[in-house]
Amino acid sequence: MAELRGRVRIAADRCKGCGLCTIACPEEVLVIDHRTVNLKGYSPAVVAQPSGCLGCGNCALMCPDSVITVERFGKQRRAAHV
Repeated sequence: MAELRGRVRIAADRCKGCGLCTIACPEEVLVIDHRTVNLKGYSPAVVAQPSGCLGCGNCALMCPDSVITVERFGKQRRAAHV
């Protein structure tokens, strides 16, 4: 049985740090990195929990500047042999 997973990429240099992606993420994969400031003077969103991404794409849909890309892929579940 395949399970949908994903990988999020953020163009941090173009991110305004509005936080809409962090609100839209059901798994809290994204956070605003207040320790970093990009060239535009904003604290960008970063992927804090990459393994938790479901590949739903909510973050990319909510981003007003289209700086988020979500790659979806299937993850195979393996049956344990006892």
